[in-house]
Amino acid sequence: MAGNSQRKGAVRKRGKGIGNSGITAGSGGRVKRGLEGRGPTPKAEDRPYHKAYRNRRPEESPISGNKPRGRRTPPGEQRVRTEQRKAPGAEWVIGRNAVLEALQAGLPVRRGYLMEGAERDSRVSDILRLAAEQGQTLLQASRSELDRMTAGAVHQGVALQLPEFEYAHPGDVLDAALDHTAPLVVACDSITDPRNLGAIIRSAAAFGAAGIILPERRSAHMTAASWKTSAGAAARVPIALATNLNRVIKEYADAGFVVVGLAGEGETPIADIPGVDGPVLLVVGSEGDGLSRLVRDNCDVLASIPISSAVESLNASVAASIALYAIEAARADA
Repeated sequence: MAGNSQRKGAVRKRGKGIGNSGITAGSGGRVKRGLEGRGPTPKAEDRPYHKAYRNRRPEESPISGNKPRGRRTPPGEQRVRTEQRKAPGAEWVIGRNAVLEALQAGLPVRRGYLMEGAERDSRVSDILRLAAEQGQTLLQASRSELDRMTAGAVHQGVALQLPEFEYAHPGDVLDAALDHTAPLVVACDSITDPRNLGAIIRSAAAFGAAGIILPERRSAHMTAASWKTSAGAAARVPIALATNLNRVIKEYADAGFVVVGLAGEGETPIADIPGVDGPVLLVVGSEGDGLSRLVRDNCDVLASIPISSAVESLNASVAASIALYAIEAARADA
């Protein structure tokens, strides 16, 4: 029966009224205004955080271009980009072979770490011996600490933290190279994979290269991955940064170097390049696009490595290794 329900809220209670009249005080229109809504929904292209808005006016979108997605930056707080959060100037040599070769080369070390409970083998024994001879303390760290410091890389229980890598100047590498009878220098044109760079550095050191030239922009530099792949060879061969790689190539050409560019469509086999018994600058192109157009124009000869037609191309570091071996073999036969 209406009015007899015991459900909560089913019976209207008389509110506190004005005086004894029982009249309930109103909301002043607040509730009514809240029920009125906010008008029609704006079109997608008029909403700043909608994809249609970004496609129509990317320069005005709050999350377009260099404005990354994520939490909104509170007022007064400056957004810190991911690359700015990295430890400044610190590089790592990780892995037993890399650490051993770095210590053998007398590389300056900021800190050394040995994992607690790490399995001892001959390489660890040699690392401990060399560290003691050089007065380098190896701090003990747990596996989780070492994983965190090396960003989860495969450290094999040992790691060295290095000072910021000091690059040579291309002119200094050129002066030092000219002291040799038949110097060999390797230039990398936009090698972006740090592991490929490390492998090229290792091969260059193995075949007696006088130096490596890297562009400052659009190129991998000496990172922990490069160090590990080079197995410490970066400590034995000077590595220079070039502000303008083409200008450096011209300087080496003016100094008497034969500039040889590795290109799959090159008409000259790498074993038959001219002037192999003199100064040679070997230029290795990027992993995907190969040599850039200006670099090609500045090469004296474009050389290729004969391979089966079933394979389209070789990895940049593998091609560099084969070319370095072919140059060394051609010099031995000259």
